[in-house]
Amino acid sequence: MFMKVMKKWFALACSLLLVLVMAACSSGKDQAAGGDLDAIKKRGKLIVGVKYDTRLFGYKDPADNQVKGFEVDLMRELAKKLFGDPNKVEFKEVTSKTRIKMLTSGDIDLIAATMTITEERKKQVDFSHVYYMAGQSLLVPKNSSIKTVKDAKGKKVSTAKGATSGKNLEKYVPGVIIEEYDNYADAFTALKSKKVDAVTTDDSILLGMAESDNNYVVLPEKFTEEPYGLGIKKGNEQLKKFVNEFLDEVQKNGKYRELYKKWFKKEPPANLPKDAVQKHPK
Repeated sequence: MFMKVMKKWFALACSLLLVLVMAACSSGKDQAAGGDLDAIKKRGKLIVGVKYDTRLFGYKDPADNQVKGFEVDLMRELAKKLFGDPNKVEFKEVTSKTRIKMLTSGDIDLIAATMTITEERKKQVDFSHVYYMAGQSLLVPKNSSIKTVKDAKGKKVSTAKGATSGKNLEKYVPGVIIEEYDNYADAFTALKSKKVDAVTTDDSILLGMAESDNNYVVLPEKFTEEPYGLGIKKGNEQLKKFVNEFLDEVQKNGKYRELYKKWFKKEPPANLPKDAVQKHPK
């Protein structure tokens, strides 16, 4: 009799535990990133993937441990539109290699990480309107023999894993030797330690590197067009519509111009297209 009673109590305890676990999982799911606009509003904050190693766009400043940059400020403005508070945004570090995986797995709501809109990436994620137009180039030492992009033939050039930069340069300059690193900070370190002869990626990212060390310059030549868009989970039309309306709004009210001038020290382009894809080297 005692054993029967114990078995019943044990079964009841297991059932109760299962209910609690399922409730906890459900609660966690409600708070997870990658949801639609209503889920984000319910959570009370926006979760955005940004880079921590890309000056001018997304950079974790070791002086105060704060993430700063054009994309960071733009996302604070988006949080302000969503919640009336620019601080209701959480930034998570992404790299060129991890950003899409983190979006599709639900770790983040949006990607704001110098991500070029390409036909291949459009199969994996949706993109907002274009918010920045870059072009690929090279960063070299001031005394480098590389004066044009074509001079990189036979030279070692670093870039980040997951970026399109290496393949683009190989197509444009047959014979170049591409070396990939986990992120752009490591790629730049390889140049400074003379393991490679140049770094290649979008000129916007390279300008941030040159700003941090005036021993290096960005070649003026650009051999691709790199339109940046915010990455949104595939099929999340409600959030995409909201983000595009936000981008249109900051273009019209002058906030985009204000942030652009703050970070790039020049006027934004007057003819920034809403929709574009990467133009590869010929």
